[in-house]
Amino acid sequence: MNNIESYYNVMIAYEKCCKPLCVKFNLPQTAFDILMFLANNPKYTSARDIVEIRHIKANLVSVNVDRLVREKLVERLPVDGDRRKFKLACTHAADPVIKSGQNMQKEFYNALLNNIDAADRKFFSSTLKKINTNVDQILKG
Repeated sequence: MNNIESYYNVMIAYEKCCKPLCVKFNLPQTAFDILMFLANNPKYTSARDIVEIRHIKANLVSVNVDRLVREKLVERLPVDGDRRKFKLACTHAADPVIKSGQNMQKEFYNALLNNIDAADRKFFSSTLKKINTNVDQILKG
């Protein structure tokens, strides 16, 4: 299996783990992903952030944010100094979804690292940090 297949399979496995929560909370996968992104990354608060960082198409972000707002799981808050912009924030009504989602994410991460000893986990973490540093340097030019 090559790296592309591995990445794809991890994404399929993640969505499989999300499915029971999406059914339980009556949310499409994309809406769940947006909600979890907002909850797990509080410094990113705009629809544009979701498009750029999560690579979800703008029309899907728009439709799913509208749904999350209608269901009172997310609210739009004004941005000082720019009446055309707003930031997205999870509401307290989203707490059960977020808590369940974060628990599932922890279980998923642990399942991914199952049968990998502590030394290999440490090496993997260290390698990812170095890759992230290299990516940052490439992006800076």
